Order: sequence, then structure tokens, then C-alpha cells
Amino acid sequence: MSAVREHVIADLRDRISALSDGGAKKAGCLPFGLAEIDQVLPGGGLAYGALHEFAGGGGGTIDGAAAALFVAGIAARTKGKIIWCLTRPDLFFPSLVQVGLHPNRVVFAEADREEDVLATMEEALSFGGLGAVVGEIVRLPMVASRRLQLAAEKTGTMGLVVRRWRRQTEANDYGQPTASVTRWRVSVLPSEPLPVSGVGRATWLLELMRSRAGECAEFVIGACDDKGRINLPSGSTNGPNSTGRSRYSG
Repeated sequence: MSAVREHVIADLRDRISALSDGGAKKAGCLPFGLAEIDQVLPGGGLAYGALHEFAGGGGGTIDGAAAALFVAGIAARTKGKIIWCLTRPDLFFPSLVQVGLHPNRVVFAEADREEDVLATMEEALSFGGLGAVVGEIVRLPMVASRRLQLAAEKTGTMGLVVRRWRRQTEANDYGQPTASVTRWRVSVLPSEPLPVSGVGRATWLLELMRSRAGECAEFVIGACDDKGRINLPSGSTNGPNSTGRSRYSG
């Protein structure tokens, strides 16, 4: 390990220590607040102490941005500081605020390589006492995902991986097995219509592609609001009998 990397990790440890509450272990789940979604997730929500994966529905920037905003909305509804690990510092701060995640809650850890992003995530998850740890990566090898999952289990911190593609061919890697407890895909749909002229609330197709000890499903949802909450648009056909769960295997 280079001296520069050792210094960066040591500095991150100090910053996490100052932000944390002593690594108290969380238990249970973070519900979405929508019965149609929570009822298909073991425990009734997104599990703490677990690793969860998210990606855009295609290789384009728009769907990738929707996946990142969905993750930001989840992080916004947790308690405590957020560590966001990335190699490309291109997040648009006003968009994070729009989904409820204020910059004063976030510590950004920038790295040159994805291997360092994974190492930083593991360090932050192992320390605990945070609302969530987010990492932006292209590939998530099985061994690395197992290390992240074990670190999350140890402290009860939620790990959120945003898979970002630089080219369409890299999206094929999302089908490879990992140790993540859930795997999601987010695609942009036409906005919900308004009774007057204007742009309505963004609408997403949310696909639960894998759920350990659970079923797969898909939902049409309204994008996160300024509290990180999603909704079901009016006229939506979401429900236990219309989720298309048979499209994916767990």
C-alpha cells in the first residue's frame, strides 16, 4: 500500500470517527412506506446491515442518474452521516437536495481506482455508526461483494452500490452473481401528467431483480420527493398480481 493511500485511509478513519456514534449496530429494515413494495421484501423494507445494488435500466446517462437519485433518496431517509465513495466527482448537488439528501450530511471520498472505492466502502462499513455507505463502481466482483456484505453485517450499516457504465458493453456485468441482498434497476418513464401546463413529477420503472429469500417484482413509481420518499402515481397498476415477478430469477 502506497504512503499516499495509507494517509488517505487514515484521514478517512479520523473523519468517520468524528461523525459516528460509536458504531452502534442498527437492526431491522428501512421501509419504503408503500405496502406494494414493502410486502415483497423480507422484513418489510430495505435491510440494514446488508449490501444493495442499483443500476440504470440502460447504458444511458438518464437512467443512470435516476438510479443515483433513487439511492440518494434512500440514504436521505436514514439517520446519520453518509459516506459517498466515487471516482468521478460529477454529482449535481441541487439534485441531491431535491431528493432530500443535503450536502452537509455527506462526506465524499474520491479515489483514482475502483479498487480504492471498494476498499474505502469496506473501511466505512466496518467502522459503523453511519446512515449509509454509498459506492459508485462499474464492476462488483463476488469476492469484493462478500467483503462488503460481511462488513455491513458486522455493524448494521446499509451499503448501497451504484453501478455506473462508461459504455454499453459494461452493462452486461450486472447479470453476474454478487453477495448483495437485493439488486434493483431504475428506468425513466414519461412524467406524470398534470391538469395544467407544466412538467409533472418524474416517473420511474423500478425493478427488483433479485431479493434474497424474497421474490422479484417491478413497479411504476413517482420519483423521490424532498424527503426521499417515493409514491405510486395515480392510475398505476402496481400490486401483487401485476408486478411481473416471473421476469427475473432471484
